[in-house]
Amino acid sequence: MTTYDAILPAGGRIDPEFAQRVGTDVKALIDFGGRTILDRTLDALEGTGRIGRTILVGDGEIQQSPSTKRASQVVGAGNSGPDTILRGLKALLASPNPPDKVLIVTTDMPFLEADHLTRFLDSCPKDRDICIPLITKEDYQARFPDSTSTFIPLKDASWTAGGAYLVDVGALQRSMPYMERVFQNRKSKLGMAKLLGPVFLFRFLTKSLTVPLIEAKVESILGCTGAAVLNCHPELAYDVDFLDDYEYALKHQ
Repeated sequence: MTTYDAILPAGGRIDPEFAQRVGTDVKALIDFGGRTILDRTLDALEGTGRIGRTILVGDGEIQQSPSTKRASQVVGAGNSGPDTILRGLKALLASPNPPDKVLIVTTDMPFLEADHLTRFLDSCPKDRDICIPLITKEDYQARFPDSTSTFIPLKDASWTAGGAYLVDVGALQRSMPYMERVFQNRKSKLGMAKLLGPVFLFRFLTKSLTVPLIEAKVESILGCTGAAVLNCHPELAYDVDFLDDYEYALKHQ
């Protein structure tokens, strides 16, 4: 059974109203059912029996949290999401036994359990550089009715992505500059159109995109192979970005 080192980016913050409700502005430290979401994430990772080292990446309250004792190493967060992940990767690469692949898991999924990660890992093609879990809108809404998420309409169905990624270390390093550009343009339709190209954008707007076409686009842009791991557990896609997400989660725990 293959084991993987894990990077846990924990730099995400929430708005003041949400923070006042939960007593912290750090998403990973939100209490949910008597445990922080960070502890729930660590429980899920440990429960798989497939995790070697865990690198926790965050500042401030994260570094003061008792949960840090459960991580192999804690490093400071970066200036962006991709930079935060890169700092965790650098910590692993500086170790005596640097990994070939790493599992990146976000720390804002309150319903995450070990079997969700195990099924994802079991389904990842071994010959692909980047594996991302996808969940259909139908499956997501069956598990979380009347909740919201961001769905991408493709030719066969509407999909949303989960918050766990199995990534080849070399591919991650090579793709980091492009990931930064995507992160900077993530809220700009014009910026994303420039990155993806007019043909890809047209296919998206006409709902003629397919998962294989997206995988091919990833390979052409990043210079590495990608795999969409279909029909993963919906819990991998439920995160708590806003107060409404948290209130919903409390009612459905």
